[in-house]
Amino acid sequence: MLACAPLGNDRQPRVRDNPLMEEFVTFLAELRPTIDRSLDRLLPTTAQAPARLHEAVRYSTLAGGKRIRPALVVLTGDVLGVPRDTVLPAGAALEMIHTYSLIHDDLPALDNDDLRRGRKTAHRKFDEATAILAGDALLTLGLTTLAAEPQTATGEQRRRAVEMVGRAIGSLGMIGGQVDDLAAEQDWPTDAPAALEAIHRRKTGELLVVSLRLAGIYADADTTTDHRLAALGERIGLMFQIADDILDVESTDNILGKTAGKDAAARKLTYPGLFGLADSKRMLEQTHNEALEIAHQLPSQGGLFPSLIHYLQARDR
Repeated sequence: MLACAPLGNDRQPRVRDNPLMEEFVTFLAELRPTIDRSLDRLLPTTAQAPARLHEAVRYSTLAGGKRIRPALVVLTGDVLGVPRDTVLPAGAALEMIHTYSLIHDDLPALDNDDLRRGRKTAHRKFDEATAILAGDALLTLGLTTLAAEPQTATGEQRRRAVEMVGRAIGSLGMIGGQVDDLAAEQDWPTDAPAALEAIHRRKTGELLVVSLRLAGIYADADTTTDHRLAALGERIGLMFQIADDILDVESTDNILGKTAGKDAAARKLTYPGLFGLADSKRMLEQTHNEALEIAHQLPSQGGLFPSLIHYLQARDR
């Protein structure tokens, strides 16, 4: 059974009088129940031992959230003509891995946060040991899912999927970006702009890049298409992070579903902290324009990607 949706952050993002993003907001609202059913199918139930661990896994994964990464997998599959049943397990696997990263990011040794997706973080709801192990379980299950599903994919396609995601989330990717992000709290690097970009290309961007490229594996996409998907994923990752940094300054706990203002309090290296809000918004606009240009080079002029790109610029949570 699906876990009960939390109050607050399960609300759909507001369109904020931007009709250009309405298509993606509608797409996301219609797709989210399908993504959640896929997650529900793949996650262990609380009837399976150890029950407390599986309760923590399901509590964190089925707690709402935007579901951007699985939506990107499906959206890219639609553009490349890959059936949704083929790409949904990969999307669910990325959501598990993303949730693992959030559980661990929230721990006292890292960001030390009490609120995620509108309710208590896993270590506050359960305890630190259970939260750590729940994250470990989700990472493992995510990679196992990529290795085993979809059964319609070839063994080589599944192998490439595991390898691609493993590289993206390892010490040279997401985890390495997290390490450098923590180090920058103590002392900003001399070349802070270059360090900031390098941190977030790995910490946030790598998993978003593979969210696009995975469907290309199942579609046997050519090298040109793969490069375009990677380039678009990089811009999407950068937009996502700049927008997150801006929202941390301008939004509230209730809207975000997590603690606002923590970046400045921790003296984190962020876009507003380094460049100011006005320049950060200009950078977001520039990246938005670059992403649109790449999206229009994809089949069917990128399908719903232009609407997604407008959403990433204008989202309020």
